[in-house]
Amino acid sequence: MNVFTHPRVARDEAVKAARLDGEGSVQVMLDPSVTIETAKVFAIYGKGGIGKSTTSSNLSVAFSKLGKRVLQIGCDPKHDSTFTLTKSLIPTVIDILEKVDFHTEELRADDFVFEGYNGVKCVEAGGPPAGTGCGGYVVGQTVKLLKEHHLLDDTDVVIFDVLGDVVCGGFAAPLQHAERALVVAANDFDSIFAMNRIIAAIKAKSKNYNVRLGGVIANRSRETDQIDRFNAAIGLKRLAHFGDVDAVRRSRLKKSTLFEMEESPEVLAVRAEYMRLAETLWAGTDELTADPMKDRDIFDFLGFD
Repeated sequence: MNVFTHPRVARDEAVKAARLDGEGSVQVMLDPSVTIETAKVFAIYGKGGIGKSTTSSNLSVAFSKLGKRVLQIGCDPKHDSTFTLTKSLIPTVIDILEKVDFHTEELRADDFVFEGYNGVKCVEAGGPPAGTGCGGYVVGQTVKLLKEHHLLDDTDVVIFDVLGDVVCGGFAAPLQHAERALVVAANDFDSIFAMNRIIAAIKAKSKNYNVRLGGVIANRSRETDQIDRFNAAIGLKRLAHFGDVDAVRRSRLKKSTLFEMEESPEVLAVRAEYMRLAETLWAGTDELTADPMKDRDIFDFLGFD
């Protein structure tokens, strides 16, 4: 059995999805009955390499420190979202499904869910081989599998860590499950330009799904002036700021979260900011209705004369 859809079938499904899933969508159709009802769900987006996995993993730990039951789902074929939590590259859902010829009834929960630091549950969805298939299908299959094993019933927070700045229908799939979408950005042209396009994708999904923009997490930047200026122009809000801290770089090399690093003033400050962000998100954030700029407009807007 092949997990990936025949091209003709995929095209037909895409045409159907285009009518149901937001203007211009050509996403592979997912099962609308597969939903996450019992947990707060956050989808983390941002330019490739901006620190989404670091942000997601430390935020997961922060939620767990608040006493919440947390599940982090990596949505990148590189399957490296959770390695600071588990200290390893755990097998992906797709890898495990292939081993049982996609007979999900043969799987146990601990075949694809692994426990990380402080009890955070970790799943890596994986993805199709390069240049084939649809990442959205993989995300959909992962959520379906979690529901079949009742793993979402005992979860308070789900965090989707989503591949780079790809805003195709497939990698926008977590937005169908999320309550809030968060964007990680640095104080530079490229990440803000990517953020603008991601916001457009989130806005398109919000027409037919419950997801709303939650705000921006400034990362790897001493200053936030360009982010704040952009936010003010389109109606966004900065939720947290993590500076260019060397301890973050070292934590990745040590395969550890910031909460496991040796204490220092900068580490304690970053931990406190993650705890504050987790408390803010758990309490609930405003629904932001930002209006993204056209590419040419944001090109002219960013920077200094």
